[in-house]
Amino acid sequence: MFKNKTLILFLVLGGFFVTNALVAQMIGTKIFSLEATLGFNELNWTLFGVEGLGFNLTAGVLLWPVVFVMTDIINEYYGQKGVRYLSYMTVFLILYAMLMISLAIILVPNEWWAFQSGQHDNTEMSLSNMNLAFKRIFGQGLWIIVGSLIAFMVSQLLDVLIFHKIREWTGEKKVWLRATGSTVVSQFIDSYLVLIIAFYVGSDWELVRVLAIGSVNYIYKFIMALALTPVIYLAHYLIDNYLGEKLADQLKEEAAI
Repeated sequence: MFKNKTLILFLVLGGFFVTNALVAQMIGTKIFSLEATLGFNELNWTLFGVEGLGFNLTAGVLLWPVVFVMTDIINEYYGQKGVRYLSYMTVFLILYAMLMISLAIILVPNEWWAFQSGQHDNTEMSLSNMNLAFKRIFGQGLWIIVGSLIAFMVSQLLDVLIFHKIREWTGEKKVWLRATGSTVVSQFIDSYLVLIIAFYVGSDWELVRVLAIGSVNYIYKFIMALALTPVIYLAHYLIDNYLGEKLADQLKEEAAI
């Protein structure tokens, strides 16, 4: 079985795709300052009347751009069916992971583990309630989970559709256009849809705040989509070398159908 190069490639790409999406969901509870991380003064933008905006992003943005790059690569070689199969499987596995985490949260903690205040001289190693920290870090609100999964599926299906439409117009040429173009559009939808569901529908945020924060998120994703374009060409080069020109061309032709 493992002598089949196309199968091995699909397993590697699929495993990387699912892992990135799952980890992005897990680390998404942390909000970080991009400006402070890069050593810059924080921005103070005003959009739609909302003041004090900057690149305060969920840690999941480190990996979601990679997921969409992987989408385009898988799309190129395995077509719409391949991307849809992996997208549905990813949603199922994220739900499964969330269920297991929820069960872990409700387990009654060991008293020594839960209350370790003063156990360490280093204050950074000392927590008054480990169980509460575990719950706060891994516990995600239902609307956030629903919003992220719906936004993921909608943006994935849209990415696939736009990718193949551009491919029909341009043929095998202009890989950058179909890859980056589909990502830029799908990420636009993703940036707003997840916030609308999680915080406008599921919470009490005003729509203008959702739109303002969504716009900042999209600016980051747009820049990343452009910055990662060379990675797509590198991936094509490596995959074509691995498969060989004949097999690579055959896969691309079948994927385009």
